Amino acid sequence: MNVLRIRNEMRNGKTIFDLPLRVTFYARVSTDKDEQLNSLENQVQYYTQFIQEKRNWTYVQGYVDEGISGTSTKKRDSFNRMIADAKAGRFDFIITKEISRFSRSTLDSIQYTQELLEHDVGVLFQNDNINTLDSDSEFRLVVMAGVAQDEVRKLSERLKFGFRQAIKNGHVLGNDKLWGYDKKDCVLTINEEEARVVRRIFDLYANQQMGIRRISQMLYDEGFTSRKGNAFNVLTIRHILCNPKYKGWYCANKSQTVDYRSKRKIFLEEDEWVMYPDPSIPAIVSEELWDRANALYKRRSQQMMSHQSGAEFHNRYPYSGKIICGEHGTSFHRQLLKSAKGEKEVWQCRVYRDKGRTACSAPQLRTVELDQIMAEIFNKLAQNKQAIIDAVVTVLQSVPDEHDYAQDIRHIEEDLSAIQAKKDRLLEMSIEGVITTAEFKQRNDGFNQQAQALEERLETLQAEAEKGQRTAEQLKEIRAALEQELSFQNGIHSALVTTILDKIVVQKNSTKEEIHLNIHLKFGGPWEAAFNRTNPSLCFTRPRNTTPRTPTRRI
Repeated sequence: MNVLRIRNEMRNGKTIFDLPLRVTFYARVSTDKDEQLNSLENQVQYYTQFIQEKRNWTYVQGYVDEGISGTSTKKRDSFNRMIADAKAGRFDFIITKEISRFSRSTLDSIQYTQELLEHDVGVLFQNDNINTLDSDSEFRLVVMAGVAQDEVRKLSERLKFGFRQAIKNGHVLGNDKLWGYDKKDCVLTINEEEARVVRRIFDLYANQQMGIRRISQMLYDEGFTSRKGNAFNVLTIRHILCNPKYKGWYCANKSQTVDYRSKRKIFLEEDEWVMYPDPSIPAIVSEELWDRANALYKRRSQQMMSHQSGAEFHNRYPYSGKIICGEHGTSFHRQLLKSAKGEKEVWQCRVYRDKGRTACSAPQLRTVELDQIMAEIFNKLAQNKQAIIDAVVTVLQSVPDEHDYAQDIRHIEEDLSAIQAKKDRLLEMSIEGVITTAEFKQRNDGFNQQAQALEERLETLQAEAEKGQRTAEQLKEIRAALEQELSFQNGIHSALVTTILDKIVVQKNSTKEEIHLNIHLKFGGPWEAAFNRTNPSLCFTRPRNTTPRTPTRRI
């Protein structure tokens, strides 16, 4: 029905109930608690009866969302379906309880009611007495929706206040299913059966220096599983190691909500967290053990980050994820085997590692053997080594340093200026008596540390910028290094493997004594390699349809 016609008839004395309209309703509750669901049932019953009792109205089945916040419409399936049906012309009028049921965002409320009016669909916000088919409805809607949006802000503040009060009263907030604890009425008690796993994790990590993946496998081998009966997830172990609750400490302020409407969060730096010993949290491990484990975790994380900043990390284990079991299609995992002769790096099918030899017949591969095979392939590829070296040096000479040191230096100088402005403001606050002398010193020291770190970084960047283009001496060193690498006298370099190798497929007919591989390079292949361990020899077939089989070669 046309909105202008409806408004004309209402100006002539008719009410909305006198008009022949197809009417539906929208109902929503913001939680899925029993009392709220009962409220939802009452809303559905009320609106169904209300619409059906009107002689001139035709009832259209309503739309219901359970346990969904009114702050945003993004996850409200029934609401979004209702909007789509309205645009498709399936009804003329919607009844809902109040603006906050429709949306607590002023922007959303106005946007959707305007969209609906553009498709000749009106909305009655019953408790607010706003009918969008009335000509003056938009002004009242703006005012009422603004009040609803402010209520969301106030609710956010009340929740934060409630959290702070709960903490002061010794109530533990957060995860209700924290491993190692039972939680009831915001009180934690130790679950001894699960606490055994927590203590075992800290022992394996801090005392026995095991990696997290190895700990997951060790726990599974010892019969410890997750609540679903699976091996412990790596992320679960990390969260256990880093959670201060296990040493009896409270930890909060890890993140902050920057927009109460979108609920977008940012994660804060560790020095901004709120942490302190909490008598209401029973410790499962000692503070000394927890601190030692976390010191090791941070040290390993920093090492990993430093590796990731350059090619060193990517080339550390060049065969990772590139060896495939021909029987199961699963990847091979790295393993260090220790013996009286020292450590030996090998690669084993994941199925074999998880379930043993009966589940997978693929032999384990030794890194030293793979290096020999790859060196042989690269040696055959690099027939004209001098031409390769000349090409690399030419590229290095022609390509300028793309790093924009000037931009980085400018950003650091801006950060230093910002810190100085903060220090000036801090001094003013101290002089005005807004903060104590102790607080001034603490915060000022923090700013000084940040400034010192930035100044050290600035010096490094300025030194790098002064180096300019590569010198002739550097190019000479690069040429010598390339000649040595392409001679393969010291074995194969992991960077070359990482750059050129796509994957290695271990064929089903491989045995412990004789291994058959299909080696795929990123620019062609596959190469077929047969390696005999009993009578050490290596046999190649180059990429198909190129050249005949290369004769057997002892290595």
